[in-house]
Amino acid sequence: MIDVVALTRGLVGLDTVDKAESEALKSLAPLLEGAGFTVAISEHEPGRGTLVAEWRTELDVPPLCLSGHVDTVPLGSAPWRHDPFGEIDGDRLYGRGASDMKGGVAAIVLAAIRIAAATPRRAGLRLVLTAAEETGSLGARHVARSLLGGPSGPLVIAEPTGNTVVHGHKGALWLEALATGVTAHGSMPSLGDNAIYKLARAVSRFQDHRFEDGPHPVMGSPTLNVGTIQGGLNTNSVPDRAVATVDIRTITGQHHEEVAACLARAAGPDVKLRPLVDLPPVWTDPDDAWARSVAEIVRQVTGQAGEPRAATYFTDASVLTPALGSVPTVVCGPGEAEQAHVTDEWCSVTRLAESVEIFERICADWCAV
Repeated sequence: MIDVVALTRGLVGLDTVDKAESEALKSLAPLLEGAGFTVAISEHEPGRGTLVAEWRTELDVPPLCLSGHVDTVPLGSAPWRHDPFGEIDGDRLYGRGASDMKGGVAAIVLAAIRIAAATPRRAGLRLVLTAAEETGSLGARHVARSLLGGPSGPLVIAEPTGNTVVHGHKGALWLEALATGVTAHGSMPSLGDNAIYKLARAVSRFQDHRFEDGPHPVMGSPTLNVGTIQGGLNTNSVPDRAVATVDIRTITGQHHEEVAACLARAAGPDVKLRPLVDLPPVWTDPDDAWARSVAEIVRQVTGQAGEPRAATYFTDASVLTPALGSVPTVVCGPGEAEQAHVTDEWCSVTRLAESVEIFERICADWCAV
């Protein structure tokens, strides 16, 4: 059987920068089908597929769900010292997606194949390998509507955590802030209505905005960042349009509709807000029995017993956890969170091997094999 390093390297070698996820998934489908999984790939747009693989889901106890995404972010303008499509140097496998998160995908696929060689006494497995996670979990949204029927057991997301257990993550609410005005010649600004001034006043109020919610004991406080601002036609015209984008990271207990309404009041009547990405926070109580069992498995494999943690980044759990019935959810994967999206991204070869054992034990425990 192919090992996890070779499988990860093969996935890293496929360019899935906001495209062609279906090709990567077609390389995995035969492995899963050969192990007895029923596999379906559904595309939300041409070439951008999400795979759902199921094994023994007819048993009385709902299947454990394992998930990861195969799309990646662009390489960036800085030159890479290592091959961005796969190079091994010592304990590091370099390449775009090695940590975020093709290593995690390879690990859950191999663990699932190993488990499928046994006979479950309790439950089966479901794998959800998604497209377009980086741009708002579009693949997960697509299969949540079309392929994820029936009850589900807990959910494991194999995002990069250095093989530690993360019990949830902040939500992401991305907003577009739009101001409009009236154009005029730059030498006669009194004849126009400057949209940039309107937007600038709103953005300045965002800088001083304080959320009433929080802090969460593990997630911390919600955050707000103005990420982009654009406006104007040319230097000698009064701008009639200006747009900013705002990134809010929310915590459990915040409702995005209320957050957006509060920011609309802060922005004032001259600016209109609309959502671009709306992904709620996810949190599982560390004292949940299944979450405790996962933490114990990770301790046994890695020797590390960590404190409850939450991630600042979002994952497909924002879509999948509620779609599966608000099931207990943890994030655990071999990649390093600090390596996500960076030049010369890498994943530890040692952690890749560890993660297969972790996932195999989690599956064996749930399925009773």
